[in-house]
Amino acid sequence: MSDKIEITICLGSSCFSRGNGKTLKAINTFLEENKLKDQVFFHGELCTGNCAKGPILKINEDLYEEIDPEKVNEILNGVFGLV
Repeated sequence: MSDKIEITICLGSSCFSRGNGKTLKAINTFLEENKLKDQVFFHGELCTGNCAKGPILKINEDLYEEIDPEKVNEILNGVFGLV
């Protein structure tokens, strides 16, 4: 998959009901506004098995728990060095 950053958002029912739908939109907006879409492989997956700590986001091998749109922007700013 070349050298793209892999961003995986959990779209299982538990994470989705806890707000990952809004986080999904926030990630897409972040990537578009910062012209980063060509640098990432962004996709969803069903249940990561960490429901109690959801919503879940994985960037490459790093797992982030209890994610919301505000936290995801902070994380992405750090990953892409935009802080």
